[in-house]
Amino acid sequence: MCRLLAYSGAPIFLETALTDPPHSLVSQSKTAHESMSSVNADGCGIGWYGERAEPARFRSVHPAWGDENLRSLCRQIRSRLFVGHIRAATSGGVSSVNCHPFVAGRHMFLHNGSIGGFARMRHRVEPMLPEAYYGHRFGTADTEAIFLNALGHDLDKDPIGAVSRSLSDFLELIADMGLDEAIQLAAILTDGETVWAFRWASRHLAPTLYTRRIETGMIVASEPYDDDRGDWDSVPEDSVTIITADGGVDRQPFRPA
Repeated sequence: MCRLLAYSGAPIFLETALTDPPHSLVSQSKTAHESMSSVNADGCGIGWYGERAEPARFRSVHPAWGDENLRSLCRQIRSRLFVGHIRAATSGGVSSVNCHPFVAGRHMFLHNGSIGGFARMRHRVEPMLPEAYYGHRFGTADTEAIFLNALGHDLDKDPIGAVSRSLSDFLELIADMGLDEAIQLAAILTDGETVWAFRWASRHLAPTLYTRRIETGMIVASEPYDDDRGDWDSVPEDSVTIITADGGVDRQPFRPA
């Protein structure tokens, strides 16, 4: 399982949330506390919004704990909305194109979890991805497939519905192929203004996800980055948390049709 984090609020240096805390993502790449695998060494990535509508991105196959470029960027970049991810590969090889976040236009998507049996269904997955967005299919990971498929379900107009319909497509494919597999999802989607944080699993074993309000804004993370656990709210399963640019937070039920 991977670890992820998103921040939305007043501009801060990325290091404030990604590298400086005592149990930061960099620390979690060696010693995650709430993951099936304590080591997440199959690459790392960050994405952030600056002066343009589309986000910037850095991805690396190096473990986060040893990537000095990652640390340098986090020290120098200030942003109002950014994400970070460390990878423990469940599908797709260890390569930069399979590292998160995935980007198309102004949208970013990152994920902790898996589509069970994805390697066995890949020959059926590729044709179902929308032609209009297949040019963004650079890797072989299940996360990228979920994202591109959601883009084909009017993600721009109905983000929650598009993610729901994308997951439904994969559930139907699993059933059609007669596979005894599950989907696990803790995912973050953003368009540069709003953040949608999903937590769901087809068999109710969803990966952990937390939110926390800090002085400058809101954090969403796979696990707390410090020992102040009373300040972190566990996101319930079968829900989506919506964080708006003005700091508003809403939570809605989420379950693919």
